[in-house]
Amino acid sequence: MADRSAVLAALAAGILDGGIKVIDLTVPLEPATPTIQLPPQFAPSKPFSLEEISRYDDRGPAWYWNNIACGEHTGTHFDAPIHWVTGKDYPDNATHNIPVQKLIGPACVIDVSDRVRENVDYLVTTDVIEAWEAKHGRIPKSAWLLIRTDWSKRAGAEKFLNIKEDGPHTPGFHPDTLPFLTQQRDILGVGVETVGTDAGQAATFNPMFPCHTMMHGANRFGLASLMNLDQLPPTGAIVIAPPLKIVNGSGSPLRVLALIPG
Repeated sequence: MADRSAVLAALAAGILDGGIKVIDLTVPLEPATPTIQLPPQFAPSKPFSLEEISRYDDRGPAWYWNNIACGEHTGTHFDAPIHWVTGKDYPDNATHNIPVQKLIGPACVIDVSDRVRENVDYLVTTDVIEAWEAKHGRIPKSAWLLIRTDWSKRAGAEKFLNIKEDGPHTPGFHPDTLPFLTQQRDILGVGVETVGTDAGQAATFNPMFPCHTMMHGANRFGLASLMNLDQLPPTGAIVIAPPLKIVNGSGSPLRVLALIPG
């Protein structure tokens, strides 16, 4: 117990003295924050809104606060297994009852930004992951797998969502990659810089939306609309990603933090 206490004390001291840096992987949440756009036959998600309750005035002379409203999957957000039909029957599959130790884990960051600059529909394959492992080591069990695309650097909703006549065009995962990650690498979940964890054209894949279908079908998690992945090393970071404790929530906006050596 003393040794474990010393580890926690060293962690706290490292954060205070800068030996451990804290990197914010979260996009600002405001009315302009892009939200996923579904085909018109499906119910849409509300964008983020902020309604002032009072601001040091007659409505409340000494305090400022707001009402907020948005869909659960707005901005940087967490996808729980219950979000998808394939994950609906797991116990402890919603934002209020997922065991909290599953929300913290080592991060493996795979940089495919050069390939995405050449092809906005780029898909991460098992070969790409195995090539990364040959250089950086095997992905450990219960790790967050983060895909750096630099997509978060696209300014404005139009460029970020990249919707064309045939739908959105954004990078993601090849369908064959997901069983490899869940069954052979036993990851906690995936994190991406795009508006959702699936590629923009994933409605045309088999199965449709394979990242949601297979990750949540394996009781794993998703993180979407991340940023600052270019500040993380390929290995060595710890990611902390607890969603809001919404009872039976399918997900929530959240503040994702990464700890890295200073």
